[in-house]
Amino acid sequence: MLLARALEGDLELIVSPQLLEELEVVLIREKFRRYFTIEEVEDYLVFIGRLGTVVPDPIEPPPFRSADPKDDYLIALAYTEKAILVSGDSHLLDLTGGAPICAPADLLGAPIG
Repeated sequence: MLLARALEGDLELIVSPQLLEELEVVLIREKFRRYFTIEEVEDYLVFIGRLGTVVPDPIEPPPFRSADPKDDYLIALAYTEKAILVSGDSHLLDLTGGAPICAPADLLGAPIG
């Protein structure tokens, strides 16, 4: 699990205010109530904010764009921070060139460091 690797110090989790806000918007949706409560979502967001390195939202546009414009800030964030963008979103995974983008399972199978 990626969070376990971050806790162990094997990788650095980079987050921005916009990313944390998007995570909150998604996780508070009613369809997720059967998995966790609103209070658990709030606790999780605090945990992620403390575990991760919180960096400013990118100002510059990304060097390339996704088919979903709402994902462009993630590309810009990864590019600005010289980081790997980890996502299960096919709009991002289908991109080539620029910042490295991979699925969580692919990153878990790769040596880090």
